[in-house]
Amino acid sequence: MKSKIIPNLWFDDQAEEAAAFYVSVFPNSRVTSVSRYTEAGPGVPGSVMGVKFELDGQPFVGINGGPLFTFDEAVSFQIDCADQAEVDYYWERLTDGGQESWCGWLKDRYGLSWQVVPQGMEEILGHPDPEHARRAAEAMFGMKKLDVAGLRAAAEGVPAS
Repeated sequence: MKSKIIPNLWFDDQAEEAAAFYVSVFPNSRVTSVSRYTEAGPGVPGSVMGVKFELDGQPFVGINGGPLFTFDEAVSFQIDCADQAEVDYYWERLTDGGQESWCGWLKDRYGLSWQVVPQGMEEILGHPDPEHARRAAEAMFGMKKLDVAGLRAAAEGVPAS
């Protein structure tokens, strides 16, 4: 099924490089097309204007629009991870050249924000026992990369070792 909503990411001049990086990180991903500026401008003729790519089937467009706009945390992409190994994989790959933040958030080398989230977070943080949920949230607020076992232990009231 064709997506009706396709995120467009505005880069200064790194759209092709960023697309290649993201495609290397996510399975089942590919660059689908590259368009170039012509004599009509506004970019240098022959330079990359835009890149269409898919990350695990989700289409994206990267645009080389110049330095006018930059990414910030107001928009982020959430990666739902099956287990701690997946959390570790995405965290390591996306923080390479980027920076860690708190509660499972990070910025990659291009300044794009990501949330690397293990399965079960909704159940842990939305547990019907308010004390269970409070302990889990308190533990999460003290983490950068999320630790699934640590969150579950905290939620159950098991002291950190």
